[in-house]
Amino acid sequence: MLNPSVSVETDGFLAANEHNINGKIKLGLKLTIRGKQVKTKVAILHTNDLHSHFENFPQIIQLMHDRTQELERDGYTVLRVDDGDAIDRFEPLTDATSGQANIELLNQIHYHAATIGNNEALTTSHQELSQLYQQANFPIVLDNVLDRTTSQAPDWTKPYVDYQLKDQTRVRFMGLTFPYPTFRFMGWQAEPVVPTIQRCLHDWQGQYDVLVLLSHLGINQDRHVADQFPEIDVLVGGHTHHLLPHGELRNHTLLTAAEKWGHYVGEIKLEISDHHVVHQTARVLPIPALQPESPAAETVAKWRRHGRELLAKQEIAELPAPVPTSFTDDNPLIQLGLKAVQESIGVDAAVLNTGLFLRDLPAGTVNMEQIQSILPHNIHVMKTTLSGYDLWRLMKEMQKNRNFLIPFPQKGMGFRGSQFGLLVAAGVHFNEHHQLMWHDHLVNPDQEYTIGLLDHYQFIPFFPTIDIVGKNHIYFELTLKTVLANYLARHYPIQGGTHGS
Repeated sequence: MLNPSVSVETDGFLAANEHNINGKIKLGLKLTIRGKQVKTKVAILHTNDLHSHFENFPQIIQLMHDRTQELERDGYTVLRVDDGDAIDRFEPLTDATSGQANIELLNQIHYHAATIGNNEALTTSHQELSQLYQQANFPIVLDNVLDRTTSQAPDWTKPYVDYQLKDQTRVRFMGLTFPYPTFRFMGWQAEPVVPTIQRCLHDWQGQYDVLVLLSHLGINQDRHVADQFPEIDVLVGGHTHHLLPHGELRNHTLLTAAEKWGHYVGEIKLEISDHHVVHQTARVLPIPALQPESPAAETVAKWRRHGRELLAKQEIAELPAPVPTSFTDDNPLIQLGLKAVQESIGVDAAVLNTGLFLRDLPAGTVNMEQIQSILPHNIHVMKTTLSGYDLWRLMKEMQKNRNFLIPFPQKGMGFRGSQFGLLVAAGVHFNEHHQLMWHDHLVNPDQEYTIGLLDHYQFIPFFPTIDIVGKNHIYFELTLKTVLANYLARHYPIQGGTHGS
């Protein structure tokens, strides 16, 4: 892993040392040919929001290799970076290895810097994330996340990584991820964006010539950052899965982004004169679809088979009969899920949506591969306490949106299905007189009630009561699939043995 404080040869450029003489940076001599100053050419190849879409990894690896060689032949110094959310536990191999398999594949690209996204921070445990990059051959730059225990930057991150070009120009990479308040539940402290950049720019005065921000903040934040900080020359964007086919020059900052899932690799070209960027362009290179029957397709199939095999070894329960699901109707599987949520967090009522459950659960021995295949989501169980009046308002919101949401193509925020489906409640309902009942009793407007929900419901816009007045506790150690698996293990134990670890 590159150490920004040590000069090391790497792909034809140097990791920068800081040389400060009388408060000024010592620079190399300007190169001239026949009286004309020579421009230094730099190319940055970038990816973002790969989300474990392994079907695009072989093509990305090959393109990165081929394009690097082409650009180097044209006189460019090439730097490769990733902007976070490279892992996603919807993919069995990622889930089975807690992301370690992804790192093995990313190592083949030989990135020069990377940062993390919310998927790395919120879908792996504190310990898993602390170990995720141990075998990485690239550095993680991250400036706005601290370890809550120590109030220090995690030891697996660097505040920046520098590369010194042949003309002595110093290129610095920094990294920011979206500061979700929920990071605290995973043992991390996400710092606000603007004060973090202000601190970095103040502390780093005179230490770099070209500043590149790896920004897993989203397009709106990226534009805000560009408007406030013209010191940032290039911003490699992500998080909101936006595509900037030719970049966007805003203020003095070039914004770039390559959509999602490895559909594109971004390419930035910079011309540098007298240690300043004098010209910049951006484009995206489309990744060809994986061809059936190709060697690459078989490689991807092997990765996925291996992930499923690892999960299938974790046997958890023995079901006496199949448990079917239905997208449009109340069904046995969602009822099983509701019981699992209620029991896991000790509540008397819960709500789930049928779109969470992608297929039936068969009879016989159940393993984690089956659970992962029916519940591939990065969604956590949440306990919400409301007054009786606010509970009534929440259930009215759900009633009002119920039919609209059945076919709604929900995307992101942990949901890895196709459509939202039907809302189903246990323990709370409207009677024939349109009165809200808590089991067999009328809801008292002034009494408090605690209900089991999903953190997903707090993040989507359809149920504002949850976020506005709910006393919400998210169980980040409890994804819906682990809650269901644990419930099955308790109530349908494998006879003569224990379930897998």
